[in-house]
Amino acid sequence: MDPDYRQFVPLNSLSDEALGRALSQSREIRLAKGQALFQKGDEDDLSYYLLQGEFALEAGDGSPPLVIRSGSESARHPLARLKPRLYSGVAQKDCLLVSFPDDDLDGVVAQDQATSYEVQEFEGDDPTWMFQLLSNPAFSRVPPANLHGLFGKFEPLEVSAGQALIRQGEAGDYYYLIREGAAQVTREAGGGKSVILAKLDAGQGFGEEALISGEPRNATVTMTSDGLLMRLAADDFRALLQSPLVNQVDVAEAAGMVRDKGAQLIDVRLEDEFKQGSLKGAINIPLYLLRLKANTLPKERIHIVFCQTGSRSSTAGFLLAQRGFEARVLKGGLAGIPQAGG
Repeated sequence: MDPDYRQFVPLNSLSDEALGRALSQSREIRLAKGQALFQKGDEDDLSYYLLQGEFALEAGDGSPPLVIRSGSESARHPLARLKPRLYSGVAQKDCLLVSFPDDDLDGVVAQDQATSYEVQEFEGDDPTWMFQLLSNPAFSRVPPANLHGLFGKFEPLEVSAGQALIRQGEAGDYYYLIREGAAQVTREAGGGKSVILAKLDAGQGFGEEALISGEPRNATVTMTSDGLLMRLAADDFRALLQSPLVNQVDVAEAAGMVRDKGAQLIDVRLEDEFKQGSLKGAINIPLYLLRLKANTLPKERIHIVFCQTGSRSSTAGFLLAQRGFEARVLKGGLAGIPQAGG
Protein backbone atom coordinates (compact mmCIF):
# COMPACT_ATOMS: atom_id res chain seq x y z
CA MET A 1 0.00 0.00 0.00
CA ASP A 2 1.43 3.36 -1.02
CA PRO A 3 2.06 5.87 1.78
CA ASP A 4 -0.39 8.76 2.19
CA TYR A 5 1.99 11.67 1.68
CA ARG A 6 -0.86 14.17 1.89
CA GLN A 7 -1.03 13.62 5.65
CA PHE A 8 2.16 15.67 5.96
CA VAL A 9 2.55 19.45 6.26
CA PRO A 10 3.12 21.24 3.86
CA LEU A 11 2.66 18.40 1.33
CA ASN A 12 -1.06 18.52 2.07
CA SER A 13 -1.25 21.94 0.39
CA LEU A 14 0.31 20.90 -2.93
CA SER A 15 -1.36 20.28 -6.28
CA ASP A 16 -1.00 16.79 -7.75
CA GLU A 17 1.68 18.02 -10.18
CA ALA A 18 3.67 19.76 -7.46
CA LEU A 19 3.41 16.77 -5.12
CA GLY A 20 4.84 14.61 -7.88
CA ARG A 21 7.80 16.97 -8.27
CA ALA A 22 8.40 16.98 -4.52
CA LEU A 23 8.30 13.18 -4.33
CA SER A 24 10.79 12.91 -7.19
CA GLN A 25 13.30 14.63 -4.88
CA SER A 26 12.51 12.47 -1.84
CA ARG A 27 14.21 9.38 -0.44
CA GLU A 28 12.79 6.60 1.73
CA ILE A 29 14.83 5.51 4.75
CA ARG A 30 14.45 2.33 6.82
CA LEU A 31 15.77 2.23 10.38
CA ALA A 32 16.04 -0.74 12.72
CA LYS A 33 15.04 -0.35 16.37
CA GLY A 34 17.72 1.64 18.19
CA GLN A 35 19.28 3.09 15.02
CA ALA A 36 19.97 6.86 15.08
CA LEU A 37 18.90 9.18 12.26
CA PHE A 38 20.39 12.49 13.45
CA GLN A 39 22.12 13.97 16.48
CA LYS A 40 21.36 16.99 18.63
CA GLY A 41 23.20 19.97 17.13
CA ASP A 42 23.21 18.67 13.54
CA GLU A 43 22.73 21.33 10.86
CA ASP A 44 21.76 19.12 7.93
CA ASP A 45 19.48 20.38 5.13
CA LEU A 46 16.82 17.64 5.23
CA SER A 47 13.24 17.33 6.47
CA TYR A 48 12.22 13.89 7.75
CA TYR A 49 8.68 12.51 8.03
CA LEU A 50 7.67 9.30 9.82
CA LEU A 51 5.72 6.89 7.57
CA GLN A 52 5.67 3.79 9.79
CA GLY A 53 6.81 2.89 13.29
CA GLU A 54 7.72 4.87 16.40
CA PHE A 55 10.50 7.43 16.65
CA ALA A 56 12.05 8.98 19.76
CA LEU A 57 13.36 12.54 20.12
CA GLU A 58 15.91 12.72 22.95
CA ALA A 59 16.90 16.10 24.41
CA GLY A 60 19.98 14.64 26.13
CA ASP A 61 19.21 16.35 29.46
CA GLY A 62 17.87 13.32 31.31
CA SER A 63 14.23 14.05 30.50
CA PRO A 64 12.01 11.30 29.02
CA PRO A 65 12.18 11.11 25.20
CA LEU A 66 9.36 12.50 23.10
CA VAL A 67 7.89 9.53 21.21
CA ILE A 68 6.33 10.16 17.79
CA ARG A 69 3.99 7.47 16.42
CA SER A 70 3.16 7.20 12.72
CA GLY A 71 -0.32 8.47 11.90
CA SER A 72 -0.43 10.79 14.92
CA GLU A 73 -0.88 14.56 14.79
CA SER A 74 2.78 15.07 15.72
CA ALA A 75 3.87 12.82 12.84
CA ARG A 76 2.21 15.17 10.32
CA HIS A 77 5.11 17.60 10.79
CA PRO A 78 8.86 17.23 10.09
CA LEU A 79 10.82 15.57 12.87
CA ALA A 80 12.83 18.10 14.95
CA ARG A 81 12.56 20.67 12.17
CA LEU A 82 14.59 23.47 13.78
CA LYS A 83 18.30 23.66 12.88
CA PRO A 84 20.67 23.11 14.59
CA ARG A 85 18.57 20.21 15.78
CA LEU A 86 17.35 20.40 19.38
CA TYR A 87 17.05 16.61 19.74
CA SER A 88 18.76 13.41 18.75
CA GLY A 89 16.50 11.13 16.73
CA VAL A 90 16.43 7.36 17.31
CA ALA A 91 14.08 4.63 16.06
CA GLN A 92 11.96 3.39 18.99
CA LYS A 93 10.72 0.53 16.78
CA ASP A 94 11.55 -0.44 13.20
CA CYS A 95 10.73 2.66 11.17
CA LEU A 96 10.09 3.79 7.61
CA LEU A 97 10.74 7.48 6.94
CA VAL A 98 10.94 9.80 3.96
CA SER A 99 13.35 12.72 3.58
CA PHE A 100 13.13 15.87 1.43
CA PRO A 101 15.88 18.46 0.77
CA ASP A 102 14.70 21.60 2.59
CA ASP A 103 15.45 24.07 -0.22
CA ASP A 104 13.86 21.89 -2.90
CA LEU A 105 10.70 21.30 -0.90
CA ASP A 106 10.35 24.97 -0.01
CA GLY A 107 10.87 25.91 -3.65
CA VAL A 108 8.15 23.52 -4.84
CA VAL A 109 5.70 24.90 -2.26
CA ALA A 110 6.48 28.51 -3.18
CA GLN A 111 6.12 27.90 -6.92
CA ASP A 112 2.93 25.90 -6.50
CA GLN A 113 1.29 28.59 -4.41
CA ALA A 114 2.35 31.32 -6.82
CA THR A 115 1.08 29.33 -9.80
CA SER A 116 -2.21 28.46 -8.07
CA TYR A 117 -2.81 32.17 -7.65
CA GLU A 118 -2.35 32.71 -11.37
CA VAL A 119 -4.54 29.72 -12.28
CA GLN A 120 -7.48 31.51 -10.69
CA GLU A 121 -7.02 34.29 -13.23
CA PHE A 122 -7.38 31.88 -16.20
CA GLU A 123 -11.07 31.08 -16.07
CA GLY A 124 -12.01 28.49 -18.68
CA ASP A 125 -8.36 27.72 -19.51
CA ASP A 126 -6.68 24.42 -18.76
CA PRO A 127 -4.15 25.17 -15.99
CA THR A 128 -2.28 21.88 -16.42
CA TRP A 129 0.26 23.38 -18.79
CA MET A 130 1.34 25.89 -16.14
CA PHE A 131 2.19 23.14 -13.69
CA GLN A 132 3.94 21.19 -16.43
CA LEU A 133 6.10 24.21 -17.20
CA LEU A 134 7.41 24.20 -13.66
CA SER A 135 9.12 20.89 -14.42
CA ASN A 136 11.19 22.85 -16.97
CA PRO A 137 14.50 23.65 -15.22
CA ALA A 138 14.27 27.26 -16.40
CA PHE A 139 11.00 27.90 -14.61
CA SER A 140 12.12 26.07 -11.47
CA ARG A 141 14.62 28.90 -10.94
CA VAL A 142 12.24 31.79 -11.52
CA PRO A 143 11.36 33.61 -8.25
CA PRO A 144 7.73 33.06 -7.20
CA ALA A 145 7.11 36.82 -7.37
CA ASN A 146 7.96 36.73 -11.09
CA LEU A 147 5.66 33.78 -11.67
CA HIS A 148 2.69 35.88 -10.58
CA GLY A 149 3.21 38.17 -13.54
CA LEU A 150 4.71 35.69 -15.95
CA PHE A 151 1.75 33.41 -16.53
CA GLY A 152 -0.58 36.36 -16.96
CA LYS A 153 1.59 37.75 -19.77
CA PHE A 154 1.63 34.64 -21.98
CA GLU A 155 -0.62 34.77 -25.04
CA PRO A 156 -1.97 31.57 -26.72
CA LEU A 157 -1.23 31.07 -30.44
CA GLU A 158 -2.67 28.23 -32.54
CA VAL A 159 -0.24 26.98 -35.21
CA SER A 160 -0.22 24.50 -38.09
CA ALA A 161 2.25 21.92 -39.38
CA GLY A 162 4.75 23.55 -41.77
CA GLN A 163 4.23 27.04 -40.33
CA ALA A 164 7.44 29.03 -39.88
CA LEU A 165 7.21 30.76 -36.51
CA ILE A 166 10.46 32.71 -36.67
CA ARG A 167 12.81 33.13 -39.62
CA GLN A 168 16.56 33.51 -39.74
CA GLY A 169 17.51 37.16 -40.25
CA GLU A 170 14.31 38.66 -38.83
CA ALA A 171 14.15 40.86 -35.75
CA GLY A 172 13.02 39.21 -32.51
CA ASP A 173 9.79 40.26 -30.84
CA TYR A 174 8.55 37.22 -28.89
CA TYR A 175 9.72 34.27 -26.82
CA TYR A 176 7.73 31.08 -27.43
CA LEU A 177 6.86 27.98 -25.41
CA ILE A 178 5.40 24.89 -27.03
CA ARG A 179 2.25 23.88 -25.16
CA GLU A 180 1.15 21.27 -27.70
CA GLY A 181 2.91 19.92 -30.80
CA ALA A 182 6.50 19.79 -32.06
CA ALA A 183 8.90 21.93 -34.11
CA GLN A 184 12.41 21.89 -35.56
CA VAL A 185 15.18 24.49 -35.58
CA THR A 186 17.16 24.95 -38.81
CA ARG A 187 19.95 27.26 -39.95
CA GLU A 188 20.97 28.25 -43.47
CA ALA A 189 24.40 26.81 -44.19
CA GLY A 190 25.08 28.39 -47.60
CA GLY A 191 24.35 27.16 -51.07
CA GLY A 192 20.64 27.03 -50.30
CA LYS A 193 21.13 24.21 -47.80
CA SER A 194 19.83 24.19 -44.24
CA VAL A 195 21.04 22.23 -41.23
CA ILE A 196 18.70 20.87 -38.54
CA LEU A 197 20.02 22.11 -35.20
CA ALA A 198 17.36 20.79 -32.84
CA LYS A 199 13.93 19.25 -32.48
CA LEU A 200 11.56 20.77 -29.95
CA ASP A 201 8.67 19.14 -28.09
CA ALA A 202 5.93 20.29 -25.72
CA GLY A 203 7.33 22.20 -22.75
CA GLN A 204 10.39 23.52 -24.59
CA GLY A 205 11.00 27.15 -25.54
CA PHE A 206 12.67 29.06 -28.36
CA GLY A 207 13.27 32.56 -29.66
CA GLU A 208 15.33 33.83 -26.75
CA GLU A 209 18.57 34.37 -28.70
CA ALA A 210 17.47 37.48 -30.58
CA LEU A 211 15.70 38.94 -27.54
CA ILE A 212 18.79 38.68 -25.35
CA SER A 213 21.41 39.70 -27.91
CA GLY A 214 19.37 42.29 -29.80
CA GLU A 215 20.62 40.74 -33.04
CA PRO A 216 18.45 39.27 -35.86
CA ARG A 217 17.13 35.73 -35.48
CA ASN A 218 19.98 33.27 -36.09
CA ALA A 219 17.78 30.31 -37.05
CA THR A 220 14.35 29.37 -38.40
CA VAL A 221 11.81 27.44 -36.32
CA THR A 222 9.10 25.52 -38.18
CA MET A 223 6.24 23.47 -36.76
CA THR A 224 6.37 19.80 -37.66
CA SER A 225 2.81 19.26 -36.39
CA ASP A 226 -0.28 21.26 -35.56
CA GLY A 227 -0.05 22.71 -32.11
CA LEU A 228 -0.58 25.45 -29.57
CA LEU A 229 2.11 27.91 -28.47
CA MET A 230 2.31 30.40 -25.64
CA ARG A 231 4.23 33.56 -26.53
CA LEU A 232 5.75 36.24 -24.32
CA ALA A 233 6.53 39.74 -25.57
CA ALA A 234 10.19 40.79 -25.58
CA ASP A 235 10.00 43.31 -22.72
CA ASP A 236 8.13 40.87 -20.47
CA PHE A 237 10.60 38.11 -21.33
CA ARG A 238 13.59 40.26 -20.34
CA ALA A 239 12.05 41.52 -17.10
CA LEU A 240 10.41 38.34 -15.80
CA LEU A 241 12.36 35.41 -17.23
CA GLN A 242 15.79 36.42 -18.53
CA SER A 243 16.93 38.45 -15.52
CA PRO A 244 16.66 35.70 -12.87
CA LEU A 245 18.26 33.06 -15.12
CA VAL A 246 21.34 34.82 -16.52
CA ASN A 247 23.88 34.94 -13.68
CA GLN A 248 27.05 36.91 -14.36
CA VAL A 249 30.47 36.57 -12.75
CA ASP A 250 33.54 38.76 -13.07
CA VAL A 251 37.01 37.53 -14.00
CA ALA A 252 38.12 36.90 -10.42
CA GLU A 253 34.96 34.95 -9.57
CA ALA A 254 35.28 32.88 -12.74
CA ALA A 255 38.92 32.07 -12.00
CA GLY A 256 37.98 30.97 -8.49
CA MET A 257 35.25 28.67 -9.80
CA VAL A 258 37.65 27.08 -12.27
CA ARG A 259 40.32 26.63 -9.63
CA ASP A 260 38.20 25.57 -6.65
CA LYS A 261 35.14 23.94 -8.21
CA GLY A 262 36.42 22.57 -11.50
CA ALA A 263 34.17 24.82 -13.57
CA GLN A 264 34.35 24.42 -17.36
CA LEU A 265 35.00 27.47 -19.56
CA ILE A 266 32.98 27.47 -22.80
CA ASP A 267 33.76 29.89 -25.63
CA VAL A 268 30.54 30.36 -27.62
CA ARG A 269 32.12 32.38 -30.45
CA LEU A 270 32.55 30.96 -33.93
CA GLU A 271 35.29 28.41 -34.55
CA ASP A 272 37.37 30.87 -36.56
CA GLU A 273 37.22 33.38 -33.71
CA PHE A 274 38.19 30.70 -31.20
CA LYS A 275 41.25 29.73 -33.26
CA GLN A 276 42.57 33.28 -33.00
CA GLY A 277 42.85 32.98 -29.23
CA SER A 278 40.74 32.21 -26.19
CA LEU A 279 41.01 31.58 -22.47
CA LYS A 280 43.25 28.76 -21.32
CA GLY A 281 41.35 25.52 -20.82
CA ALA A 282 38.24 26.69 -22.69
CA ILE A 283 36.33 24.50 -25.09
CA ASN A 284 34.55 25.88 -28.15
CA ILE A 285 30.81 25.39 -28.73
CA PRO A 286 29.51 28.12 -31.05
CA LEU A 287 26.20 29.52 -29.88
CA TYR A 288 24.30 28.23 -32.89
CA LEU A 289 25.37 24.67 -32.01
CA LEU A 290 24.67 24.88 -28.29
CA ARG A 291 21.16 23.43 -28.48
CA LEU A 292 22.52 20.44 -30.37
CA LYS A 293 25.53 19.81 -28.13
CA ALA A 294 24.22 20.77 -24.68
CA ASN A 295 23.39 17.15 -23.85
CA THR A 296 27.09 16.25 -24.15
CA LEU A 297 27.99 18.52 -21.24
CA PRO A 298 28.18 17.07 -17.70
CA LYS A 299 25.33 18.29 -15.48
CA GLU A 300 27.43 18.05 -12.33
CA ARG A 301 29.88 20.79 -13.40
CA ILE A 302 29.50 24.56 -13.38
CA HIS A 303 29.78 25.97 -16.91
CA ILE A 304 31.12 29.49 -17.46
CA VAL A 305 30.23 30.77 -20.92
CA PHE A 306 31.85 33.72 -22.66
CA CYS A 307 32.12 35.46 -26.02
CA GLN A 308 33.71 38.72 -27.14
CA THR A 309 31.42 41.18 -25.36
CA GLY A 310 28.93 39.15 -23.34
CA SER A 311 26.04 39.36 -25.80
CA ARG A 312 26.17 35.84 -27.21
CA SER A 313 27.21 34.33 -23.90
CA SER A 314 24.13 35.81 -22.16
CA THR A 315 22.02 33.83 -24.60
CA ALA A 316 24.15 30.74 -23.98
CA GLY A 317 23.69 31.11 -20.22
CA PHE A 318 19.93 31.24 -20.65
CA LEU A 319 19.91 28.20 -22.94
CA LEU A 320 21.91 26.16 -20.45
CA ALA A 321 19.73 27.28 -17.53
CA GLN A 322 16.68 26.14 -19.52
CA ARG A 323 18.20 22.67 -19.62
CA GLY A 324 19.00 22.44 -15.93
CA PHE A 325 22.70 23.35 -16.04
CA GLU A 326 24.39 25.52 -13.45
CA ALA A 327 25.70 28.21 -15.78
CA ARG A 328 27.49 31.55 -15.35
CA VAL A 329 28.17 34.29 -17.87
CA LEU A 330 31.56 36.05 -17.90
CA LYS A 331 30.73 39.72 -17.44
CA GLY A 332 31.94 41.84 -20.35
CA GLY A 333 33.35 38.83 -22.23
CA LEU A 334 36.88 38.76 -23.58
CA ALA A 335 36.75 42.48 -24.34
CA GLY A 336 36.67 43.14 -20.62
CA ILE A 337 39.88 41.19 -19.91
CA PRO A 338 43.21 42.97 -20.52
CA GLN A 339 45.40 41.02 -22.98
CA ALA A 340 42.72 38.34 -23.32
CA GLY A 341 44.00 37.21 -26.72
CA GLY A 342 46.24 34.59 -25.13
